[in-house]
Amino acid sequence: MTNMNLKIKVWRQKNSKSTGAFETYPVLANEHMSFLEMLDVLNEGLVHDKKDPVTFEHDCREGICGTCSLVINGQPHGPKSGTTTCQLHMRHFHDGQTIVVEPYRANAFPVLKDLVVDRSSFDRIIQSGGYISVNAGQAPDGNAIPIEKGRAGRAFEAAACIGCGACVAACPNGSAMLFTSAKISHLGHLPQGEVEAERRTKAMVAQMDKEGFGMCSNIGACEAECPKEISLENIAFMNRAYFKAVFGGEEV
Repeated sequence: MTNMNLKIKVWRQKNSKSTGAFETYPVLANEHMSFLEMLDVLNEGLVHDKKDPVTFEHDCREGICGTCSLVINGQPHGPKSGTTTCQLHMRHFHDGQTIVVEPYRANAFPVLKDLVVDRSSFDRIIQSGGYISVNAGQAPDGNAIPIEKGRAGRAFEAAACIGCGACVAACPNGSAMLFTSAKISHLGHLPQGEVEAERRTKAMVAQMDKEGFGMCSNIGACEAECPKEISLENIAFMNRAYFKAVFGGEEV
């Protein structure tokens, strides 16, 4: 087991109204730790020294929940592609390295404390989408509604979005187009989601704009930094769906 002496330059901010700043702490880690386990070790040392531990979000630590949202050395979720922060291991760093850790930077994601940001804007976008009309009677058979394999696959791929917000943090405009389009696409590709498709698309796009996210300029950083590798094709799908909902036209 290889140990490494690291310097963690981490953003400290008491609350949403205070002015934050970077502070640097030494940490002894080993290559088999996950990044969050390394932060746990850092906090154990801070608590031992009777200092305020670094506040950061975590839950499942299995790359599913999307809460472990950090910018590590300038990259959302760190240097390894297709990986959440909790899945990132310290073997991707080296002895003596200084690692800069900060929260997501976006107007729609205000910092609450240290590395924790308020991502409730994402919740409101999802809530604005409303419901899906279904028969509330007996549960239908799983094969009662045949779905073409390609459509089902595209819906499944879009549904893989965990709402972590890396797309927003990576975008120089702070756009939420990849997130919103994934949520629109995973229902829009399925027949169950077609009844409210137009209303849902217009409502979610309107809420996204209301939350203060920036405009998409097709840079592609969102797709590159997404830990679930959500495709830009979802944005194209959403744009076509929005055009159809507003102006009418052929099916998307």
